Amino acid sequence: MPRRHMHVTDAAEAPLRAALRELRIDLEVPDHFPPTAQAEADSAARAPRIPAADGAVATEHALDDATDLPLFTIAPPGSRDLDQAMFLARRPDGSFRIHYAIADVASFVTPGGALDAEAHHRVTTLYFPDERIPLYPYALSEGAASLLPDQDRPAVLWQLDLDPEGVLVATSVRRALVRSRARLDYAGVQRAIDEGTAEEPLDLLREIGLLREELEVARGAISLHVPEQEIVERNGRYHLEYRAPLPAYGWHAQISLLTGMAAAELMLAAGTGILRTLPSPKLSTSFEQGAPPSKLSTPFEQGGPPSKLSTSFEQDGPPPPTGSVARLRLTARALGVDWPHHTSYSALIRSLDPHCARHAAFLQECTALLRGAGYTAFDGAPPSASEVLHAAVAAPYAHATAPLRRLVDRYTSELCLAAYAGHEPADWVRSALAALPHEMATGSRRANQVERACVDLVEAALLRDRVGETFEALVVDIQEQDPTRGTVHLYEPAVIGPVEAAPEGPALPLGQHIQVRLAEADPGLEPVRFTPV
Repeated sequence: MPRRHMHVTDAAEAPLRAALRELRIDLEVPDHFPPTAQAEADSAARAPRIPAADGAVATEHALDDATDLPLFTIAPPGSRDLDQAMFLARRPDGSFRIHYAIADVASFVTPGGALDAEAHHRVTTLYFPDERIPLYPYALSEGAASLLPDQDRPAVLWQLDLDPEGVLVATSVRRALVRSRARLDYAGVQRAIDEGTAEEPLDLLREIGLLREELEVARGAISLHVPEQEIVERNGRYHLEYRAPLPAYGWHAQISLLTGMAAAELMLAAGTGILRTLPSPKLSTSFEQGAPPSKLSTPFEQGGPPSKLSTSFEQDGPPPPTGSVARLRLTARALGVDWPHHTSYSALIRSLDPHCARHAAFLQECTALLRGAGYTAFDGAPPSASEVLHAAVAAPYAHATAPLRRLVDRYTSELCLAAYAGHEPADWVRSALAALPHEMATGSRRANQVERACVDLVEAALLRDRVGETFEALVVDIQEQDPTRGTVHLYEPAVIGPVEAAPEGPALPLGQHIQVRLAEADPGLEPVRFTPV
């Protein structure tokens, strides 16, 4: 599920930063790695152990040398946890070849060791508006395993061949030693492309990205590029600003998406793998994908992973509740976003301008419709076609390109390497498959909890000095059991919060404009709460 990107700019001693530090304590977010896990990371950083097909390990000297490829990375300024590096080329017949290197985390993590156990506990990197809590120690995630420029690094190297229309026609993947030549950022990439100064490999990012976006539209899929929320302090008050993602961000995302789809195809053909799936019938209808997938039975319903895996699935959280699309239409109305009834959700998303504050706020709320995604693991035979669909991608898809920040990607790399080479996955990979959907779901729920708590805290910070003020709002939801309680969306600022009328008062008018008074807003203590005027 696309996450809200929030960033806070005030000083370390400012109230919002202090509240965020308290939030991490309350959520029991780890502030360090266990000494044994840290020691393993430090040792691996000095001498990585490359997994071999026979279960043995080798040194970097045994890797295929692909350091002649002039790879480059694209990431936000200052980023050091670089999972991916690429090189794009046009072939003589007008087709394209993509070289896409992914950090080889398995070369730094010993299966069954203390670092492996800690990674299975953390599952994902956690993002707060002021800092992130990494999945792996910085010695690896920002050091020896990261595809930093001018450094030789072990990598999982994908080669993706596309026809002149951008359709994938051939895939290969292998371990190799790579060397990135440049660390670029999105603004610099966009500027070079727009000004016509980009060299061909970089300029092809736009050409291939646009072709892949056209194919995405044709298959009925959708990419939700959520604007970054920046919380800025001015004159003692917090203000919310939106930073729209640049087109280069979307083109880069298409390369990662393509790799995830290629990974899914490899694993499905081999009969063993783990996919990112979105089986919600409501979401399939919203994205116009045809018949909803059948419900997968999950062995975790009996409590704990199975000892023998055929197919298992677990969602990150509950799917969008009934009426989610209707509620989103009300949110669009509150924000002044025109959503004609004949316009599909996917068509609407593609029509929005993330540079417009109202559209940016609406895109933030659209992430709610992607709840219910999960992971489907299989071994021995692939699931049916309906069970492997990711409704938003409109195709089978796997998380494969962010192993420094997400646990499952390390396993996807190993499964794809084995599938392409035609041999069985390593025992440590296969034995972990049964538990991975449950572990990833647990980690995703923790990340969702962090995100929700951060949103509550930021909204309270935005309104902390306005308790008692009156706001124009739209009622976007009411509780079935108690229609005097519900949810309102303010017209300005774009805040969503609970509203409570007097118990003996009239029911809240769903979908109607009302005035509300801010009753509470105290960052870290009380989330925002409104009462009708």
